[in-house]
Amino acid sequence: MPAHIDEDDITRPNSVLGKAQLLLEAFESGTPQLTLTELSKRSGIPKASAHRLAQELVQWGLLERQGDSYQLGMQLFSLGQRVPASAMLRTVARPLLTDLFARTRATLHLAVLDGTHVFFLEKIAGAANIHTHSQVGGRLPASCTATGKVLLALHPGGPEAVKRLPRTGLPSLTPRSVATVEKLEQQLAAVADRGYALEHDEVLSGHSSLAVPVTGMDGTVHAAVSATATTARMRTGSLLPELWSAAADIARRLDHATRPLHCDTEG
Repeated sequence: MPAHIDEDDITRPNSVLGKAQLLLEAFESGTPQLTLTELSKRSGIPKASAHRLAQELVQWGLLERQGDSYQLGMQLFSLGQRVPASAMLRTVARPLLTDLFARTRATLHLAVLDGTHVFFLEKIAGAANIHTHSQVGGRLPASCTATGKVLLALHPGGPEAVKRLPRTGLPSLTPRSVATVEKLEQQLAAVADRGYALEHDEVLSGHSSLAVPVTGMDGTVHAAVSATATTARMRTGSLLPELWSAAADIARRLDHATRPLHCDTEG
């Protein structure tokens, strides 16, 4: 098998629904907009078929047209908010993150693991926010984000996600983004040992992010919370206790909110 072919390519879907999924997954690299040519190249779907499917996805609101490019549609975000676990996480976390933003003025994120990417459930930022790479309902490569490193290291699905990462190089957002799986595994071992992740300039040059896990009472990591600031303003010593406290409060409220569900299941 050629080295550049991923194992997932062996079972690429041939149905219309499967091809539509490939088109949507083409946006996983963090690029907000893609031309038809880029959509075809990233998804592996012939240009004519990609155009026809993209037009249907636009009609359904799953994609939106912006000039000659496409971007993910708001209908995807709307549907995502109906997923019980994600909706509950965001509901319990938002007021706590809002309070944390008022104290720290750092850009705050709540993210979950989505394959080899992180999916942002929430983002709290001020009017002067310039960290434009992230957005609610958006994705970024897990390998170079602080939230991603925490989840790859500590989430139950982390080891499997690491196995799926390309062996010929990882997604690169800046020259500082981790470039090899071997180097990433070294970083993840350190994250697992200390319990938090810190990245410098891997997502956006001149910016750093600090992330901690949201861990339930049973020890399961559900999500990650991060704070992003310019590297010059990043104060790990003061931010880390604030993040730990917020993550613990989120986990406590989540456990409380889901407890009746557990009781009903057991009964």
